Amino acid sequence: MAQAVNVNFKLDSDVKKSMEQVCNELGLSMSAAFTIFAKKVSREKRIPFDVSVDPFYSEGNLRHLERMMLDIRNGKAHFSEHQLIEEE
Repeated sequence: MAQAVNVNFKLDSDVKKSMEQVCNELGLSMSAAFTIFAKKVSREKRIPFDVSVDPFYSEGNLRHLERMMLDIRNGKAHFSEHQLIEEE
């Protein structure tokens, strides 16, 4: 087996706490979980899950939401009832 090395990085404290809880339930240390992740990335030459951008947070949508909030604050927004559209 190759020599083990330390890898340091920062996580949000809430994310770390949540991950520790999940790892504990799985009977793993965080180090073991990250090692599993690193081995899978190394073996498959890819991130082993989908990584994508949520279009809700796109620059254009955020500008639109900011304009709407300004209209609401200035009393220029008009709301009306509508039928719910439910996806099948």
